[in-house]
Amino acid sequence: MATSITTQISTLKQYTACDIADALLKLSIPNAGYLPDLTLRTSVTSTTNTPLIAPASTVLFASKSKPEANANFPESNIPKGQHYVDLTEKGTIVITQQPEGQQCAVLGGIMALRMRMRGAVGVVVLGRVRDLVELESTGLPIWSRGTSIVGTGAEAKPHAIQVPLNIDGTVIKPGDLVFSDATNGVVIIPQEKVEEVVALLPKLVEADERVKEDVEKGMSVQEAFKKHRG
Repeated sequence: MATSITTQISTLKQYTACDIADALLKLSIPNAGYLPDLTLRTSVTSTTNTPLIAPASTVLFASKSKPEANANFPESNIPKGQHYVDLTEKGTIVITQQPEGQQCAVLGGIMALRMRMRGAVGVVVLGRVRDLVELESTGLPIWSRGTSIVGTGAEAKPHAIQVPLNIDGTVIKPGDLVFSDATNGVVIIPQEKVEEVVALLPKLVEADERVKEDVEKGMSVQEAFKKHRG
């Protein structure tokens, strides 16, 4: 009988992003699900070691001036007359992808506030954010690769929501679990791999603990790895 997602999330909270990446690497997930070069821009989760884990919802931004950057994009699916942020899904961590090389931000204080009001529990921006004081005031954990003082309209426009994103080979689908660890970073667990990850983690962590114990007793890393990792 399959374990409920609530129980799986409760179990996953006992581990770190590094543990999750180790399990995903063992399962041959590209990049071990890791989203590199992110910085936590708000302090809401920086005082606790408990990770935030929630399903992903996605937002894809397009370039306004470089159509070639939008090649192979899915069809736009944001209904005419509606703002993408008003469609934020409750209980999700919003993952936003911005075209490479842009100087503008794709998330600011108003957008983050609306996401919070719609029930988002966190935001990860593969791109730039601005209005850092306002972002802090939302109470949301907000990650980004960079910052800016320039508004979105200078270069970017929202193109599609709830579509798969490909971040340098790490694929994020709506509903995948976002594991946000304030100490170590953000990793994506494909929803179809959650059960396998949960099953693998105790063995992997136990093996690492035994390796550390033996290294502390003077054993070489090579010997300890061979003994406990096989």
